[in-house]
Amino acid sequence: MGLTAVKDNIYWVGAVDWDIRDFHGYSTYKGTTYNAFLAIDEKIALFDTVKSNFKENLLYHIRELTDPKSIDYLIVNHVEMDHSGCLPEIIKEVQPEKIFCSPMGEKALNSHFDTKGWPIQVVKSGDTLSLGKKTVTFLETKMLHWPDSMFSYIAEDKLLISSDAFGQHIASTERYVDELALGEVMTHAAKYYANILHLFSPNVQKLLQQVGELGLEIDMIAPDHGLIWRGNPGEIIAAYDRWSRRETKRKALVIYDSMWKSTTKMACAIAGAISREGVSVKMMNLAVNHRSDIMTEVLDCRALVFGSPTLNNGILPRMADFITYLKGLRPKGKIGAAFGSFGWSGEAVKHLNAAMEAMEISLVDEGLRVKNVPKDEDFAKCKELGKKIGLAVVGMG
Repeated sequence: MGLTAVKDNIYWVGAVDWDIRDFHGYSTYKGTTYNAFLAIDEKIALFDTVKSNFKENLLYHIRELTDPKSIDYLIVNHVEMDHSGCLPEIIKEVQPEKIFCSPMGEKALNSHFDTKGWPIQVVKSGDTLSLGKKTVTFLETKMLHWPDSMFSYIAEDKLLISSDAFGQHIASTERYVDELALGEVMTHAAKYYANILHLFSPNVQKLLQQVGELGLEIDMIAPDHGLIWRGNPGEIIAAYDRWSRRETKRKALVIYDSMWKSTTKMACAIAGAISREGVSVKMMNLAVNHRSDIMTEVLDCRALVFGSPTLNNGILPRMADFITYLKGLRPKGKIGAAFGSFGWSGEAVKHLNAAMEAMEISLVDEGLRVKNVPKDEDFAKCKELGKKIGLAVVGMG
């Protein structure tokens, strides 16, 4: 694949995972990368490692540059296993002079590994490390997205090594965002934010404010997953600002599942009526859309409209799965409504309303139930519900 010098004497030495398709419930149909970086100066520093089964890839890239035993420092920005899985073996191979991590990083290392004898040195926000001509400044980024998370900034290169922020799950031989279509990369960056960082949006706002106050000059952001932002990373910073402010569009999602197509017919009628109010609508059938792709659409929508028939006095399993997933990511500032068909009991709408209320999604209607197959009068009610939702979306600004 060849060496990539991301800056003068700073190299990408990570690994590409072409085959991964699931990241604890998040679909990664484009694969991913586990990025690690080697800075060669009077002191040599390795920033993060890789998933355990990619240890040899990491060592191969390091050996193209230097003997692993010449590495003086290991910098652990994040202890999650996709970035530290092979850390014990790398420590044994490298025998570093020091291992740098955040205060919470030390606790995470101690709880994941047998760290006896490891030369761990804790650093806090604002602490610096001289490599010679280059100086590393550390910035704690708690809960982005683990308590231990930390950024490393090299002022001389205007380089921010950003751990799990600003990343995307994309496997490629290209290393930089500008080597692929920007729209595709931004779509995957939005998916990454929506499914990993969305619930930490207040923390993202604090971080962006802190970076602004520090006056850090940044012309490259090197995340731990995916492609590197170079030249002008302002677009992804602006996107993170927008997403973390939970800015929305005049957009509604109709998220549904169906048994015998009655709920599907209702979904079509409701969606059509919403769109007639000048609102963009996306129909998301849970039978064919992955939860993480739906969550990406949730990021900038205003209305969530859930539809499920009643099964065993409850909702369909795929709907229950998505509701659980959504609840964990804590959407804010949304309005919602529920609908569904039923045979003899009809509790699905009640359960969906309760789930939305628990997530502080404001209900615009008590919901719509139809027994068995919808008739003309039922479709009229679907259209009334859709119009009500559409007007509510428009009324949000």
